[in-house]
Amino acid sequence: MIVNEIVEALGLTVAAGAQGLEREITGGYAADLLSCVMAGAAAGNLWVTLQAHPNIVAVADLLGLAGVIITEGAAPEPMTVSRAEERGVPILLAQETTYTVVARLAERGISGNRPARGA
Repeated sequence: MIVNEIVEALGLTVAAGAQGLEREITGGYAADLLSCVMAGAAAGNLWVTLQAHPNIVAVADLLGLAGVIITEGAAPEPMTVSRAEERGVPILLAQETTYTVVARLAERGISGNRPARGA
């Protein structure tokens, strides 16, 4: 499944990084602490979070994530949008809660399996 299919299926708004909508999704990860995401997310994951500040782009880019879904109607800061555009990181917006977004992703077969440690 690719990011654009999730945008359409969940009715998400693309706030930035439209050039990355063809990325393949390998799984999902939900957390609001950047350190948790850095330790637990894997390349190709969709990250679901309430965070909307520019550091989410740095983490997503560093890990090679498929994109970031910002939940609960939170608006990304202008610098977040600018950095995401520069780096091609899809920033997607959802009105629903994080819990609801994760449930909808799971319904579509996107798993939250953790990557093997030390691999």
